[in-house]
Amino acid sequence: MTLMERKEAAPTRSDTELTRQARQFVPDVDIYETEDSLMLIADMPGVKADRLNVRLEKSILTIHGEVGTPDVGERNLIGAEYETGNYYRAFTLSEEIDQDRIEANLKNGVLTLRLPKAARAKARRIQVAAE
Repeated sequence: MTLMERKEAAPTRSDTELTRQARQFVPDVDIYETEDSLMLIADMPGVKADRLNVRLEKSILTIHGEVGTPDVGERNLIGAEYETGNYYRAFTLSEEIDQDRIEANLKNGVLTLRLPKAARAKARRIQVAAE
């Protein structure tokens, strides 16, 4: 088994600021295409629905999830192999996506986004007339 390092996010854009210091990671995302939509599946372990922000502004879809610091009670942490931090990812959407019908679902730290294709972007069969 090999260990994969989580990718730390680049500094945020100049028009956004973090309100607290925390590591920020880029969640791994798989993208699938179906006949009528795109599906984005993002791994965001430790993120709860009330700490997840999915935002669409000017065709930029952003995902920001916050992970709280684990409560260790009165114990002293002497070693840690897994770092916690927040997640951030942004996607530029084309006009082929029906932005009014985007759906999001979070289950067990996995965010699933359904991005329906606009009617003009869907494949269609063109009837051929024979003479």
